[in-house]
Amino acid sequence: MGLIILIVVIVALILVNVRIVPQEYAYVIELLGKYKETWQAGIHVKIPVVERIGKKVTLKEQVLDFPPQPVITKDNVSVNVDSVVFARIFDPKAYTYGAENPIAGLQNLSATTLRNIIGEMELDQTLISRSEINAQMTQVLDEATDAWGIKVTRVELKNITPPHEIEEVMTKQMRAERERRQTVLEAQAHQEAVVSRAKGDKDAKVLAAEAEKEARIRVAEGEAESVRLVYEAEAKGLQMLRDAAPNQAVLNLKALESLKEVADGRATKIYMPSDIANVVTSLGILGESLGIGDAVDIDISDQAKRPVSDPCLSDSTSREGVIAAETTESIMDDVENQDKYFDN
Repeated sequence: MGLIILIVVIVALILVNVRIVPQEYAYVIELLGKYKETWQAGIHVKIPVVERIGKKVTLKEQVLDFPPQPVITKDNVSVNVDSVVFARIFDPKAYTYGAENPIAGLQNLSATTLRNIIGEMELDQTLISRSEINAQMTQVLDEATDAWGIKVTRVELKNITPPHEIEEVMTKQMRAERERRQTVLEAQAHQEAVVSRAKGDKDAKVLAAEAEKEARIRVAEGEAESVRLVYEAEAKGLQMLRDAAPNQAVLNLKALESLKEVADGRATKIYMPSDIANVVTSLGILGESLGIGDAVDIDISDQAKRPVSDPCLSDSTSREGVIAAETTESIMDDVENQDKYFDN
């Protein structure tokens, strides 16, 4: 009976001293007041009376939001800096026995480090150097807390609050800077508009010059084509005259017409052929050429042109083309009159 009671007592003591350590936690075990070991996650049995749990330590990363700290910059401006420290415990033994209150020590160390770093910077540099401040603080705090079993992973500055007067000055400065940028942008836009307009005017003038050049080329080509057609018409007229095989009488008539044009009174010199008498005699007008018969006044004014019914002529036909057409029609009329003369 006594044995059973003893067994029950031993089992009860064992059950009472069984401990289960949760995940991401560690228990520091002391034997008679002296550090013995560190229990990790799992089930453990503590020896009654002589062993005790000295400290329960969490191994999770902790977010330590410390109160804002007043800091004076290099240019004697007092600002309030609010920072957040991210840390975790990697050595439960050092964390338990390294410092009386490691978290309070970390807070004070963070405040002093922040004052040292920002105290070497001016206000403007402080506002734009957050990344640099974060990196320096992380390095200093991590090295200082190794002996406490704490690993500082990162430090972030939540806010840097300057005095109200400084905020007003910064606001005015920001407004002036934005107005300056606006003025610069407007000036650049105006410059680009002027340059674009000048380039457009230049391109328009170049295009107009090219168009005028092209038009003159077309006009010159048209005139050249017109001259070519005139000479072709004259050549065809001569070819038709040759194909008609005119006799001597027709040739004499054409010679007389030539004399008529020579004697129109506009030339200062008149060249008479040596056989003019034979030409005049053969045409039966010897008396008139010698002054015998009725005299006819010579019209020295502009000779009226005989209307030409050539369908190839138009208002744009050149003077040479009109003359060639008149010559051809005159020759055809002379040929017809000559044929009638010989028929009679």
